Amino acid sequence: MSKKWFTIIAILVAFSFVLAACQSAEPQVVEVTRVVTETVVETVEVEGGTEEIQVEVTRVVVETVVVEPTAAPAEVKPKDLVVCMAQEPTTLYVYGGSMLAMSAVLHAVFENDLTTLSYGYQAQGLEKVPSLADGDAQLVEVEVQPGDLVRDASDSVVAWGEGVTVKNQAGEEFTFDGGPVTLEQLVVDFTMKPRVWSDGEPVKASDSVFSHKLVGDPDTPTGKYAFERTASYEATGDLTVRWTGLPGFMDSTYYTNFWAPLPEHLLGGFTAAELLTAEESSRLPVGDGPFMITEWVAGDRISMVKNPYYYRAAEGLPYLDSVTYKFIPNTNQLIAQLLSGACDIGTQDGMSTNEAPFLIEAENNGLLVPFFQTGTVYEHIDFNLDPVDEYRSRPEYRDWFADVRVRQAMTMCTDRQGMVDNIMYGRSEIIHTYVPSVHPLYPTEGLTEWPYDVEAANALLDEVGFVDSDGDGIREYTDGQPFVITLGTTAGNAMRQQLTQIFKENQAQCGIQVELYYPPAGEWFADGPEGVLFGRKYDLGEFAWLTGVEPSCSLYGGWNVPGDPAAVDENGNALYPSAWGGQNNTGWRNADFDAACQKAIGSLPGTPEYEEGHIESQIIFSENVPVIPLFLRLKVAAARPEILNFFVDPTQNSEMFNIFEIDIQQ
Repeated sequence: MSKKWFTIIAILVAFSFVLAACQSAEPQVVEVTRVVTETVVETVEVEGGTEEIQVEVTRVVVETVVVEPTAAPAEVKPKDLVVCMAQEPTTLYVYGGSMLAMSAVLHAVFENDLTTLSYGYQAQGLEKVPSLADGDAQLVEVEVQPGDLVRDASDSVVAWGEGVTVKNQAGEEFTFDGGPVTLEQLVVDFTMKPRVWSDGEPVKASDSVFSHKLVGDPDTPTGKYAFERTASYEATGDLTVRWTGLPGFMDSTYYTNFWAPLPEHLLGGFTAAELLTAEESSRLPVGDGPFMITEWVAGDRISMVKNPYYYRAAEGLPYLDSVTYKFIPNTNQLIAQLLSGACDIGTQDGMSTNEAPFLIEAENNGLLVPFFQTGTVYEHIDFNLDPVDEYRSRPEYRDWFADVRVRQAMTMCTDRQGMVDNIMYGRSEIIHTYVPSVHPLYPTEGLTEWPYDVEAANALLDEVGFVDSDGDGIREYTDGQPFVITLGTTAGNAMRQQLTQIFKENQAQCGIQVELYYPPAGEWFADGPEGVLFGRKYDLGEFAWLTGVEPSCSLYGGWNVPGDPAAVDENGNALYPSAWGGQNNTGWRNADFDAACQKAIGSLPGTPEYEEGHIESQIIFSENVPVIPLFLRLKVAAARPEILNFFVDPTQNSEMFNIFEIDIQQ
């Protein structure tokens, strides 16, 4: 041990003795001298007798008193929060990655412009969420000339010209005839709250425009969808920007088309490629959030202190003095450090439902506060309704799922609540469509919620004509082929192996034999035509999709089936307009569903068409069951009991989004 550390320890030990002596001091007896003045009654002689009079008398009094030692003032400890995560960010450059661990750290460094709590949007760093109703978003009519960029009817960005078809807000289509066309154009104004970078420079609207330009740079590895459909993005004041969409682009989330500002005065001298690795952007970024980074020790921690320029400091925010993000890859070690007090919060990337029994026990003993929140990821089993020719041509192949009654029966033969109870420890919920029941656009009536009913399922299969004619417990196709099908999902996932085993046992009750297989994820999820799932070379496939604030009906749109881009129907129309990049691996096509979904995604929030389209889509989906929706996965996190204002939200990805108001009870 060095002399320096020996001295520090000695000082701490000596101080502890002094403190103990002060705290254990005995009461002392002391003499106190006081001057007392009091009024007494005296009898005096007067002519003819005596008389009582009042006289003031002053005297010195010595008293013995016991003096209690004065208690030392309570020590005010700094509020230092330790957040323990399983993963370490690879970068902190906002356009350099998308890890959940990175988001958790960046919430402390940068202000949230918008949050996405409980399937909605809320303004935080912005003054408000723009809306058509309030006038800070507008639909204006513009005349599009030949050669002008537009968003066409297939959602592509093209120049208005030969062979191009566009669609207006009313859903009417117009094909180029050599002249101009009139379309609607969205114009949205955003106003930032007055904010300050952690180096003391004010945040300006031009910082947001700078950020927008970075996104559009080819060297910035981030999605270009919104950027490509933007006609212009410009500063209209010190704190205001205006987004203008391409004509014909009716973006249902137009109010999110604000690019989070980045400090141009610090980063403007770098190229987009250089920003991917520059320390100023990727390791120690300057932000406008509640904290500023002081140190990043690779493989160990990221340390932060309170940002003295945080724009909400006058409100007493943030409540914490410092935050440390520790990286603990081992879940058992992470939980052990939570119990010991070395960690205050354990984030969802380091925990799963496997830890639920222990966390519940710790909660019952007052040691930890666990959080089990249904999130935006839902597990489902997909029917392959349109296999590719090579898969369909196998001798054993039968079109088992073409009749909707078979899909309905298999759904009723699936004990989804049993999966929730056994796999999710009863903390999740069954999902009946591609959004959960708490979503504001979930249908209040008309939706089919298939129960677990083995008897009804068997009756429906009998009705179809798939019966067990030889008494071996397995139904047959009308030609005698046994009802034996395969179900695949990713290898190495214990939760999915458990649920597929439950599914196999469930289907056996209905005379269906399910054979399980588990290919590597790279093979399972590969794009077609090579991939199994998106190459449409399977019977049943289990995996997860994301849901969110916007219902994802397009996942099941007929236009989104992956397939050969050269394939056409009898009218010469492309069968697979999304080519092998399509996401609807089921191959399900339903004209009514497609029309309702297109109505929804082609309308703006707040309009009747938007709500009606999304509700109608779900009703059609639930009746036709192109997939068996299973359950929502859980976000699992934990905190020590003294941590205040920490919670996990279903649609806000990282639970550290409100770190500016997390507190420690002392």
